[in-house]
Amino acid sequence: MDNERTYKKTDADIARLTPEQYRVTQESGTEAPGTGEYIDHKERGIYVDVVSGEPLFASSDKFESGCGWPSFTRPITDVHVVELADDTHGMRRVEVRSRDGDSHLGHVFPDGPKEETGLRYCINSASLRFIAIEDMDGEGYGHLLKLFENKEEAL
Repeated sequence: MDNERTYKKTDADIARLTPEQYRVTQESGTEAPGTGEYIDHKERGIYVDVVSGEPLFASSDKFESGCGWPSFTRPITDVHVVELADDTHGMRRVEVRSRDGDSHLGHVFPDGPKEETGLRYCINSASLRFIAIEDMDGEGYGHLLKLFENKEEAL
């Protein structure tokens, strides 16, 4: 599903980040609930790592969880998402990071929609860049357009 494209984190990519994007992705920060750019975002397309460009989540898997952050039922592919044990803040959680960009994305919880995966990927907007469906081909993500074939989105 990757079309042989490579993704990486470069010094130039890091230099382009806003202070909030840097804090979240590079220092494992969390944006304040309800403040992220993509919480109520309803456009069709994909969300990629703001640092490396790795394709992470599709709008067709986004849902309203009421948690204060964008939520997804699954990543586009497990190839670009790494899950790590996180015992900070006095609780056990599973951190989600991008594989090649090594960006902190958020956490995954087992309280998502049961009719889907049962998972809730709770992701910081600051770690994402959105690519609209009509721009995907031009930005090198045309191979992922099949994610939207025969799929109605209830946004």
